[in-house]
Amino acid sequence: MHHDELGGAALAYLGDAVIEVWVRKTLLEHGVTTPAACNAEALSFVTARSQSEAFVHVEDMLTERERDLFRRGRNAHVTAPKSASTAEYHRATGFESLIGALYIDGEADRISELLAAAFGDAVAGLPK
Repeated sequence: MHHDELGGAALAYLGDAVIEVWVRKTLLEHGVTTPAACNAEALSFVTARSQSEAFVHVEDMLTERERDLFRRGRNAHVTAPKSASTAEYHRATGFESLIGALYIDGEADRISELLAAAFGDAVAGLPK
């Protein structure tokens, strides 16, 4: 499968799962090991608002190809939840779509680089 075979919403669906795995791994690495604590800390990473804010930290790092992948997801026809503005939700969907496409392309190192930079502040706030 190639990422061109999927629409932005499908790539965002996959990207959301990739981000979730990265978040869980990061939480465990920082000693957050109980399910209740993991769920509470994960909110700093997995909401549309937090992903939208995180994207701002990596936007300047993107290649033109990655910007195209982001735009493809951002422009997908999705309905924003009440917990985020339409702009935040579309930005988060674009970010998830980018991560999903990179995952399909086997670019694990690039995913790690982008997520570490995007969520650096949230990770810094975790227990040591």
